[in-house]
Amino acid sequence: MSVLRMLEKGKQRVENIINLPLIDMRINHFFLLIMLVIFGCDYVHAQSKKVPGVIVSHIAQTEEKYIGSPSICILPDGTYLASHDEFGTKSDEETAAMTRVFASYDRGKNWQCIATMRGQFWSTLFTIKGKVYLIGTVKAHGAIVIRCSTDGGHTWTTPKDKKTGLLKEGEFHTAPMPLIVHKGRIWRAVENASSPDERWPYRYSAMMMSAKVGSNLLKASNWRFTNSLRSDTTCLSNRFKGWLEGNAVVAPDGQLYDVLRCEVEPNDGEYAAFVRISEDGRNASFDVDNGFCAFQGGGKKFTIRYDEVTQRYWTLVNPRYKQLPRSNRYSVRNMLVLCSSTDLRHWSMHEMVLFHKERWKHAFQYVDWLVEGNDIIFVSRTAYDDETGGAHSFHDANYMTFHRIPDFRSLLHKQLNMRDYEQ
Repeated sequence: MSVLRMLEKGKQRVENIINLPLIDMRINHFFLLIMLVIFGCDYVHAQSKKVPGVIVSHIAQTEEKYIGSPSICILPDGTYLASHDEFGTKSDEETAAMTRVFASYDRGKNWQCIATMRGQFWSTLFTIKGKVYLIGTVKAHGAIVIRCSTDGGHTWTTPKDKKTGLLKEGEFHTAPMPLIVHKGRIWRAVENASSPDERWPYRYSAMMMSAKVGSNLLKASNWRFTNSLRSDTTCLSNRFKGWLEGNAVVAPDGQLYDVLRCEVEPNDGEYAAFVRISEDGRNASFDVDNGFCAFQGGGKKFTIRYDEVTQRYWTLVNPRYKQLPRSNRYSVRNMLVLCSSTDLRHWSMHEMVLFHKERWKHAFQYVDWLVEGNDIIFVSRTAYDDETGGAHSFHDANYMTFHRIPDFRSLLHKQLNMRDYEQ
């Protein structure tokens, strides 16, 4: 911020204190010099604590409930919808999870809560054929459910049975992962969480669900599921622990994959896993020898989408910076970087979008994003300072924030130094 701008801000503060307008320029200068001495440091400190982006939702850590699962979609009329759930000690994530839906009618400048629902968790907003849907689980490790809204997200159907949105009973895990349309079907990755070993992330098995475009998405019989594929912990020289939060992605050769976040031994490299999905949507398989690729940020949730204009895959990730103290990679979420690839296997890092030097109570994570024209818009599960002591931890976020990357394709020519980031 310029000195002149600081002076003007300070002038307003002094005027508020003395209840008089500072009209005479000589008096102005006198008071403004005093202001710089008295208020300058305090003002700069306050500015450093400003939450990045636009605040969509905030929950103070004192409530012992935290913001999770940010998702975003754009309605046909241009309205933005965003959603998040609540987790934590005093939430109902284990019984009847809470999800809130927010709307912006001015392209993300202002937001208002328009719906609250019980029994919806780890969910993704998406639109198809003029309707908006919310798909996820009924609670933490609960049944897969879907809801529909035909009035812009204000009211939603209730998944009471297999004809109204209860798609598959059992124990499942997911996050706000992208849905894609491929060969006439809608595809979305989930994880089966039914396992004798209930430890995270060993319990999760990769699987893909799909339905025909144009079918009634609330009817369970219209959805098809692959087999659930357990992770093989002997992979990566016995350093592999499990996979989760998969992306439905079509590779350049037309092959459909479930591209998953990987958990490996602490301080090892970060990876993505490629589970192959059959064309009919019935079989998931994994090639142990060729199924992994090194992927900065692969130890945290990431969303991959394809951009037809650049013919590249894009993602926003939380890589681990070499200059930070070494730690388990899943705990480094204070840096968000824009990346792209032509083949899903080799990635370029273009721009550091968000960063905070302190990493234990600051994070920009679980980002869900879309392309709108020449921009990327996204929502973040953000841990940041507030008036009640900030976030409980980097993981236990107190904000959902909205952000825009203008003219993101122009960043293709920029390359971050890959050697600064741990593989």
